[in-house]
Amino acid sequence: MKRIISIAFLMSCFFGGVSAKDYRAVLVADIDSGQVLYQENAEQLNYPASLTKIMTLYLTFDALEHDRLKLDDYLIVSQYAANAQPVKLGLVAGSKIKVEDAIKAVAVHSANDVARVLAENLKGGKEGNFANIMTRVAKEIGLKHTNFENSSGLPNEDHLSTARDIAILSMAVYKHFPQYWKYFGIKTWTYNGKTYTNGNRLLGTYAGCDGMKTGFTNKSKYSLVATAERGNTHLIAVVLGAENKDVRADVAKRMLDLGFNKSGQKTATVKTVSVPKNNPVTRYAQDYEEYNEPVVWENEKTEIAARMTGEAGVQFGAFSQYGSAQKYVKQVNDLLGVKPEIVYSEENKVYRVRVNGLSEQSAQNLKNLATQHGLDCYIFH
Repeated sequence: MKRIISIAFLMSCFFGGVSAKDYRAVLVADIDSGQVLYQENAEQLNYPASLTKIMTLYLTFDALEHDRLKLDDYLIVSQYAANAQPVKLGLVAGSKIKVEDAIKAVAVHSANDVARVLAENLKGGKEGNFANIMTRVAKEIGLKHTNFENSSGLPNEDHLSTARDIAILSMAVYKHFPQYWKYFGIKTWTYNGKTYTNGNRLLGTYAGCDGMKTGFTNKSKYSLVATAERGNTHLIAVVLGAENKDVRADVAKRMLDLGFNKSGQKTATVKTVSVPKNNPVTRYAQDYEEYNEPVVWENEKTEIAARMTGEAGVQFGAFSQYGSAQKYVKQVNDLLGVKPEIVYSEENKVYRVRVNGLSEQSAQNLKNLATQHGLDCYIFH
């Protein structure tokens, strides 16, 4: 009884004016040991909102680690990515963004259009394909109750996770890709003359805070993963479903305070969250097997392709890897009966999937046909 009273007293001291009704789930743990220092509803399903982007960046870092991407590579923006709902950078279809800028846009500004750009360029031009990889890799990392339907966290009834799973994912980023951890601690970032401020209010205001990510949708409410290091102790706090930005920041701060206060204390039962020691992604790289054989043109099967005599063209995507571009050529050919060519840009270091030499009307017809089949593309001249 004394133990219960003491814990209740400690929680009342730390949480003062904030009560459990102001949030849905919380967890604070030691990043290095995995010891859970406090949790509430940590395995309850919630909408992760933009905390989803932690996984998008995890897979981006994996691609960098395995040389499928380079920080100075350029990624092409599709119409689908450009159409993403705010928050976003407002990228125009057909424009390009450097990989490192894309990482910063997602980590700092939580840009939904850029999350889609990363997804499309990493997995053959389809965000849904990338989401399947996200869910598969989540299971490999040890996330037991997480399902991803997109790369950004935009609303979807089946897009779910838990505070415990989010903590494991965040810790996996820290342990598997420490060289990229710095991106989560950027307070402000300037791009094309506009400065963006990180939504994590603890950066620069809470001693030792070094990351990590915010999230919000109407259904998820306000969420935050916050990390802080003091001395030999590095903690992670996860807050899901807070009522507003003030509450999520305050609860995260109090959770970290509680964690630093309890850190090192021995308890009868130590609960832990476990993260694989090394990056467990085993099958992901196989999706990007490179092909050395050149693209071979075949006789086209459609009237549209037969009239390649104009100065317009249709671009279906641009990829950093030749193998990814070739796979998309096959997908376009299977769906539309048109086999695009792969055009390599030495300047941008990308492989563009294009149908060239069309009249204006033929290009528009092909674009309309592609849209009917769910393929994003744009007309160029």
